[in-house]
Amino acid sequence: MPENMEQAQPSPLSPFVPVMHRERFAELTGIPFGVIDGWVNRGYLPTIIIGKHRLINLVELTQTCIEQLPR
Repeated sequence: MPENMEQAQPSPLSPFVPVMHRERFAELTGIPFGVIDGWVNRGYLPTIIIGKHRLINLVELTQTCIEQLPR
């Protein structure tokens, strides 16, 4: 196995996950965490609670984006 294979980072685009922590979502979108946190608190971003964690619901967010596409 090549040496650099051990250091490879997974692509942020695959595999697709249906939920994501707010911190990671902020990192991937380039939007400051404070803004993401505010959007979550105001209900602008769909979330789901799993255990003690409130996660961004990417499936619902994607569906909302698709529905808002111009026809």
